[in-house]
Amino acid sequence: MAGCRRLSGASLREVLGEAQGVLFDCDGVLWTGERAVPGAPELLERLSRSGKAALFVSNNSRRSVAELERRFSRLGFLHVRGEQVFSSALCSALFLRQRLLGGEAGAGDSLGAPPGRVFVLGGEGLCGELRDAGLHLAGEGGADEPPVRAVLVGYDDQFTFAKLSKACAYLRDPQCLLVATDPDPWHPLSDGQRTPGTGSLTAAVETASGRKAIVVGKPNTYMFECIVERFGVDPSRMLMVGDRLETDILFGKNCGLDTVLTLTGVSRLEEAQAYMASSSPAAKDLVPHYYVDSIADLIPGLDE
Repeated sequence: MAGCRRLSGASLREVLGEAQGVLFDCDGVLWTGERAVPGAPELLERLSRSGKAALFVSNNSRRSVAELERRFSRLGFLHVRGEQVFSSALCSALFLRQRLLGGEAGAGDSLGAPPGRVFVLGGEGLCGELRDAGLHLAGEGGADEPPVRAVLVGYDDQFTFAKLSKACAYLRDPQCLLVATDPDPWHPLSDGQRTPGTGSLTAAVETASGRKAIVVGKPNTYMFECIVERFGVDPSRMLMVGDRLETDILFGKNCGLDTVLTLTGVSRLEEAQAYMASSSPAAKDLVPHYYVDSIADLIPGLDE
């Protein structure tokens, strides 16, 4: 099927009619800054009335799921529950709980060994998700703390040389995991400027330590594996809607989902068209199946 088609009319009704539900990125899709995208709250209400699931996958590791739930409510999305939200902070905590507490590789030196701690480059929202998952953080115990078994890199606007040095010291231990919440290199600001993202900090840690990070967030599939485990969704009947070709659209392709690019965020239609014209197979994976100017354009495809 040719990609990057405008989704409207009969094709819109057909695509949404067959869908079990929709996965949405948040920033640049549902809202920009502190303003909901016009029509976005109505779209979610209409999806709910049509019996279709709305789930949310965000690479933002700054906020806990509880904070994101409050943000949904504050911006006018009145019936979104925390269980529908899968952030890179939450999924990183679930991943590390599996690895450090679940008996998989890296869980300890021997059966019965104390669970390892996590050294976090990130904020309180990320740390809160780790604590809620039963994980212990470096620096929060007493003198007999167990060894650090993972360095987790998230969005850290207080990143310093001292933190980088400490992370590298822990990573000299080959049993210590290096994990990143997401690969996003930068984030747009409301004034048109950019701020460095987790991917930039991860690159610094990888370069200084000589290690390669395991990336939890989009475009890797772990977040979707968490969704399937919780909700049992059928990927062939789910849509992925996002604003970033290199993360959202590639994530959808990696998970076997139909993908929709919305033009209210980072990526432009011209970028998608350039990827479509490329002879590179990797570039083809960044081409969405469909695009819309805004997710409000999906509303006509739903029955009243």
